[in-house]
Amino acid sequence: METQADYNYKRIAKAIDFIRDNFKEQPTLNQVAETVHLSPYHFQRLFTEWAGVSPKKFMQYISVEYAKQLLKERQATLFDTAQETGFSGTSRLHDLFINIEGMTPGEFKNGGENLTINYSFAESPFGPLLVASTPKGICHMSFIRDETQAFEGLKSRFPKAKYHQMLDKNQQDGLFIFQHEWERLDQIKLHLNGTPFQLKVWETLLKIPMGNLSTYGGIAQRIDQPKAARAVGTAIGNNPVAFLIPCHRVIQSSGQLGGYMWGTTRKSAIIGWEAAQTETSS
Repeated sequence: METQADYNYKRIAKAIDFIRDNFKEQPTLNQVAETVHLSPYHFQRLFTEWAGVSPKKFMQYISVEYAKQLLKERQATLFDTAQETGFSGTSRLHDLFINIEGMTPGEFKNGGENLTINYSFAESPFGPLLVASTPKGICHMSFIRDETQAFEGLKSRFPKAKYHQMLDKNQQDGLFIFQHEWERLDQIKLHLNGTPFQLKVWETLLKIPMGNLSTYGGIAQRIDQPKAARAVGTAIGNNPVAFLIPCHRVIQSSGQLGGYMWGTTRKSAIIGWEAAQTETSS
């Protein structure tokens, strides 16, 4: 059953699609509101409740020029800043993601036969989620359309694991990030299956501060493999944990957004939403 939050996000996503496709023409509030069949007043209110900023401001956040500006002004010192600055508000949320543990061959062999996985369905500003965890941390998070299909997708990754539909502390710690309860995020734990290279890339993504962007080449340089941008892109494409491992913060060097496993509209929405949260918390 579709929730009101999911319905609202779908309307927001449709508006974002229109803004993203037409930002060069700087569409008016009336024009954007018309695409989602709302009056300008009601659309402005709904959008501002969702994003925390006006549609006009949000349009600036998701434009290609905004992405280029971020890359030009911050790319050179992005990771140095991330490492040298302590946690101070939402722009330093990456500091919370300290513990990333790779699954041992024994844990993963035979389809996860020795794993016990808890899972639950949740709401987010960007649509419904499936989140799953082992006792060591979150192992899966994905934006979903259908709960049954999403769970079958999870089981295909760990076909012999034991599953329990329940919300545990590891999941709660991760989901609090959508509720702006930053002080409750003592430490988000991740328990992932990946090659050493993939884990290294994913760990590097966690160091990109909220409201900032990087490129595939920038990530390759950071892991001391400057010629591995294509391999970095593959590793990012295999990211099993949506949003918490912020692969949405990696774009093309041209400033174009590039692909995203959970849809480019959602990627645009997340980038703009994070920029808005960072601005309002500063």
